[in-house]
Amino acid sequence: MYQTIVHHEGAAALTAADQNSRTQPATIKLGVDVHQERYVSVAQHDHATPQPPRRCRPEEFVPFVERLLARGHRVYVVYEACGFGFGLCRQLLTLGATCYVVAPCKLDEQNKRVKTDALDAGALCQRLSRYVDGNRKELAVIRIPTEEEERQRHIHRQRIALVRARTKLQAQGRSLLVNHGQPTLPHWWRRVGWGALERRLPAWLLERLSVYRPLLELLDEQIATLTAQIEAAAPQTLPTGLGKLTSVVITREVCDWRRFQNRRQVSSYTGLCPGEYSSGNKRVPGSVTKHGNPRLRAALVELAWRLVRFQPTYPPIRKRLEVLRRGAKAPGSARKKAIVAVARQLAVDLWRFHTGQCSAEKLGFHS
Repeated sequence: MYQTIVHHEGAAALTAADQNSRTQPATIKLGVDVHQERYVSVAQHDHATPQPPRRCRPEEFVPFVERLLARGHRVYVVYEACGFGFGLCRQLLTLGATCYVVAPCKLDEQNKRVKTDALDAGALCQRLSRYVDGNRKELAVIRIPTEEEERQRHIHRQRIALVRARTKLQAQGRSLLVNHGQPTLPHWWRRVGWGALERRLPAWLLERLSVYRPLLELLDEQIATLTAQIEAAAPQTLPTGLGKLTSVVITREVCDWRRFQNRRQVSSYTGLCPGEYSSGNKRVPGSVTKHGNPRLRAALVELAWRLVRFQPTYPPIRKRLEVLRRGAKAPGSARKKAIVAVARQLAVDLWRFHTGQCSAEKLGFHS
């Protein structure tokens, strides 16, 4: 037997959903697959069978939820985190609905290799139903940052994007020099490097490089401005090696250190926990899960390498100093495992420090 799913479009779909809703207040669970031009939602009333998927325009969804709340229904909504931000969640929470934003995941649990918006919305709706009933492992709920936290976090994220753009343009210029057998300089577009190139290179090659130079100089200026703005927000006193820029980046990526209840939650959020594949008597440890915040993970690893130089007596570093002090001369796997372990413990210690559980001196940092 074949089952045909009819997709109702636009406001007519929401009108039909309103007419089909119960007269008595009910608990309505909505799984939503969010896109720029349309939302696909699947609704479940109490513990009944989920309704067929319905489509609507983004501007029609919030009024639809508002009408359900006005009738006395309890409304739960879930959607995956994506490039559209947390605006929808904030609007729904303001109305009085309960909204969850979850980490993107594979919703094809049976591995049928069929993915559609309707199937994704239905899977989210079923997971939301089990989550509301008490199974807290069904959804990986994301903490919703405040608007101020998002504004502050965007500053250093914009700086990271500009640094990557500068690195790309710098590499293109160096590639041009290498292709023609010319010597390269690390910062060839700046005053000292450009003066040296003017004395060596032919005019046509300088003309080609001059295309990149204004862009690189503008990027230098913007990056310096953002760096000064970020460092101005750093605490006045910091342990040696914990730079102002890194300190602010880590704190703003975490948003609120008190969000974590224990050290395991801190380690999990960094994505620096070791993976594992075990079955029966077979146990295979793997690389780090990379399940958490990638920007936070990169900042922690960078900070860990800096502390190897400035804080060699820090307990996690002192324990692995024999490997870490060899730097590039140490075996690659041993060096990576050591620095990841230091970064993971560093995240836990920073959590203890920022929540007032320990002072910097007790954690092993010196000024």
